[in-house]
Amino acid sequence: MIGILIVAHGSLADSLVECATHVLGQRPRGLATLDFTGHADPNERQKALQARLDELAALNDGDSDGILVLTDVYGATPSNTLCRLLEPSHIEGVSGVNLPMLLKALNYRETLPLPQLIDRIVEGGRSGINHISETMCHAATGR
Repeated sequence: MIGILIVAHGSLADSLVECATHVLGQRPRGLATLDFTGHADPNERQKALQARLDELAALNDGDSDGILVLTDVYGATPSNTLCRLLEPSHIEGVSGVNLPMLLKALNYRETLPLPQLIDRIVEGGRSGINHISETMCHAATGR
């Protein structure tokens, strides 16, 4: 199973996990968060991120198919901190996390290898962004 770590500003990571737990009916295993609040030394943030990666890897007892790190904004502290810790095909990252992306990741992480999972969730994140028009509302609700 691919472990998933969400790294974001404020309490966004915890909020996304709370939403996914609500949708799925239980908190998914192998899912962790790291919220960056305030201002901290970049080395301290890197140590905190490494610690969360190590904890997530330990949860899988060495039976991990990699770790996918989802960050909020590319070029901001969460993704910049991750850049120092990437390990191709083992620790990969995707920015722009949203709930549709997270749900795709949780639903496909046991059936797809990490590179294909990344392709699937990037597309899922994009397709989860829609202009809610009257036509779409009618198709979804009949109104």
